[in-house]
Amino acid sequence: MNRLFGTDGIRGRANVPPMTVDTVMKVGQSAAQVCHTRPGRCKIVIGKDTRLSGYMIESAIAAGICSMGVDVLLAGVLPTPGIAFMTTSMRADAGVVISASHNPFHDNGIKIFNRDGFKLPDELERKIENLVFQAGPDSVQPSSENLGRISRLTDADGRFTVFLKNTFPRHLSLDGLKIVLDCAHGAAYKVAPAVLSELGADLILLGAQPDGKNINHQCGSLHPALLASAVTKESADLGVALDGDGDRAIFVDETGRVLDGDQVMAICAAHLHKQGKLNNDTLVATVMSNLGLEVCLAEMGVQLVRTKVGDRWVVEEMLRRNCNLGGEQSGHIIFLDHNTTGDGILTCLQLLAIMLEDRHRLSELAGIMTRYPQELINVKVSHKRNLDELPEVASLTREVTRELGSKGRVLIRYSGTEPLVRVMLEGEDAAVIRSYAEQLASSLNRALG
Repeated sequence: MNRLFGTDGIRGRANVPPMTVDTVMKVGQSAAQVCHTRPGRCKIVIGKDTRLSGYMIESAIAAGICSMGVDVLLAGVLPTPGIAFMTTSMRADAGVVISASHNPFHDNGIKIFNRDGFKLPDELERKIENLVFQAGPDSVQPSSENLGRISRLTDADGRFTVFLKNTFPRHLSLDGLKIVLDCAHGAAYKVAPAVLSELGADLILLGAQPDGKNINHQCGSLHPALLASAVTKESADLGVALDGDGDRAIFVDETGRVLDGDQVMAICAAHLHKQGKLNNDTLVATVMSNLGLEVCLAEMGVQLVRTKVGDRWVVEEMLRRNCNLGGEQSGHIIFLDHNTTGDGILTCLQLLAIMLEDRHRLSELAGIMTRYPQELINVKVSHKRNLDELPEVASLTREVTRELGSKGRVLIRYSGTEPLVRVMLEGEDAAVIRSYAEQLASSLNRALG
């Protein structure tokens, strides 16, 4: 069967399959059919980021949904977690996000939330794919008098702003804090400044003038150098960089040092654990999280559970284990006590609250975790064979793993979206793990190149 959904929804170059008007309209029809499981009128919330192609895709998917007798609520430009929130707040049957996250502007994508604000499970994504490519929705399309309607949620950003502010402790204020905020010219360019400024922060804005084509361009969470420079130049207390759809955040402390998701999770886990609010004394992260996070958590009596790469797998494991904190090294942090998906603004507010309550600067809080040197090499492949079927690679992997022992880690995995195999090593000696990583990459290149 043809596949539409990858590790994080549907994604591709705009106006090129699968991100064409025809396919997107069929996705809308199929999603409406799959998500319309209750009697009576059904409604689906749609939001988008600032990409030029968002207008085209929004119109196509909305038309497909309406053709199935389902109403559409257009939230406009809103971060991904904002759509998760609006879906549950509006008692909608599903939520659709039109975004390619951290990708350049010429790409776009579609993510779908169920009525509870969680991303659709695999079985429902497969049903949508089956309808798009095989069965089709024609046999169940309604009569002309039962078509869906489209209406605009003109106050969606205001509702989300209020929700976010209510997650910040009422006895605290951001008065006196100077924060550099990089919105990546993306979906959070209105909400993020509103939230922080209304809580009292002195803001210096970057990446808050989207033109449809500059989203993520040399800014945002993937490019924190500009943010780090601005923090030191402005003598700011910290900096935060969001990505294009606003579901992740990377931070810069007052010295200009970049902090990733692992360090933020360590800070938040320690704070919640100290307060007795970390469910089951467990943090859920992915196989990519630094070994230093695992060591740090173990020292405080907190368990680290690892999942496959992708925030959806983190959330599934959190729900299975009744955990309330998890995330990814890339900056997706999930606070299930507040929202159902990663949220860059929410993460920023939780971190700021810890700084204020503990009365520590961000650099001091970050000292809780020591990062192990990490080496990552991407190897292009012509086809993806089972790694266990590559004798030379398997033998070398066992040898390197044995040499590193308990103070190192080897992870080899295929990319879920590109023709790449990723080689990641961690250990105490940067030169040693770099040498091992290069040896493994060469072995993989011989076997798969």
